[in-house]
Amino acid sequence: MTSFNENAAYNLKVVVNETSIKPDTLRAWERRYGLPAPSRTSGGHRLYSDKDIATIKWLMARQGEGLSISRAVKLWHSLEAEGKSPLRVPEYQENSQPTVKTLATTKIDDMRTAWIEACLNFDEASAEYILTQAFALYQPETVLTQLLQKGLAKIGELWFKDEVSVQQEHFASALAMRRLNSLLAASPAPTRSGRILIGCPPHEDHTFAPLALTILLRYRGWEMIYLGANVPLSRFVGTVESIKPDLIILTAQQLFTAAKLFEVAKTVSEEQNVKLAFGGRIFSIVPRLRHRIPGYFLGETIEEATEIVDRLLTFSVPVPATENVPDFYREALTAFRENQALIEAAAWNSLKSGGLPYEHYTNANLHLSRDIYAALTFGDIEFLGAEIAWVEKLLLNYSMPVEMLQHYLHAYHQAAEEFLTGPAELVVDWLAEAERNLALVTDSD
Repeated sequence: MTSFNENAAYNLKVVVNETSIKPDTLRAWERRYGLPAPSRTSGGHRLYSDKDIATIKWLMARQGEGLSISRAVKLWHSLEAEGKSPLRVPEYQENSQPTVKTLATTKIDDMRTAWIEACLNFDEASAEYILTQAFALYQPETVLTQLLQKGLAKIGELWFKDEVSVQQEHFASALAMRRLNSLLAASPAPTRSGRILIGCPPHEDHTFAPLALTILLRYRGWEMIYLGANVPLSRFVGTVESIKPDLIILTAQQLFTAAKLFEVAKTVSEEQNVKLAFGGRIFSIVPRLRHRIPGYFLGETIEEATEIVDRLLTFSVPVPATENVPDFYREALTAFRENQALIEAAAWNSLKSGGLPYEHYTNANLHLSRDIYAALTFGDIEFLGAEIAWVEKLLLNYSMPVEMLQHYLHAYHQAAEEFLTGPAELVVDWLAEAERNLALVTDSD
């Protein structure tokens, strides 16, 4: 690998002859961007090293590829933020053989498509190259939302449809999270007085949105304390008491984890005098959930969230009114929890001789019981919906035949009917409806 001498030995004339750059242009680069950064003699004259000359050539090469000097400098700094030496990155070395696919366009939508393709082909070099170019051309907010977030959503959609493998989905997620962690490490120190605590409630493992929001808010000058995924309630409360944030942000992507977020939010609102805001995919899918959480909804996009956070920490904003959970739903939740094990045991007794693999049974129970728990916690069984996601997951990801799922729902319904009475009968009614709807889907197929 090329090594560059950093001893300052060349005057301006030598550099101009070596690079063909105009002296005025070079001085402007140094003054505006700090690149290169030559030494000075005792008389104030510039002296350049081999590394300085290589830096100038590198910047000029990026201009030759179509970047403005400001974008080229931004690319240089973004590579350094990743812990890389720009002069040693293979795709940017002079006379190096191309190791990545070149971009035919720099439109963000096309770059996203190219990044998805690279990820699905396990082409790490091309995927990284596309991200580096994107961050050089666009603001971080644009790349995070329009390329990475939408790109991961598309790959997730393909995975859900069983059109890409879990390995491909994990590969893309790992690349995205690695880039976000690099950006977080390189983010500037806070310049504003507000302190924000951000993380995910118990059982929530999707961290792209809170981490991306953390980065964007840091660039806006806020002090961010990022806790990551699956934060236990006790840890949240203890951290709040310890650091005394001005705002807490929680994110949830699923109905079940939204219910856990609800529990955290209630505890914080009752025990701590601090603002709480929330967001996540599930609150866009089921907008009525927003009215159950004691706090501020951050909008449907990360861009919206950053603006709302600014307002919350700058102005006095009234907390939106929340809808109370009816008492009979609390009773129904208690009854379901007390009888859940009995229901599952009875359902298995009627299913085990029918060929249903126990793994499928336990996965079905996990998804169904969590969603029932969440709907009862929020006080509306209709939050489950007539076609809840766990049904599709079982059919697509566990290769469960639809007939087997019908048998499972029927057995679970019959067991619930045996053990759930009073307010909890609304669960029985919903199971009956779900069973009928699944039968209709099967008949139509």
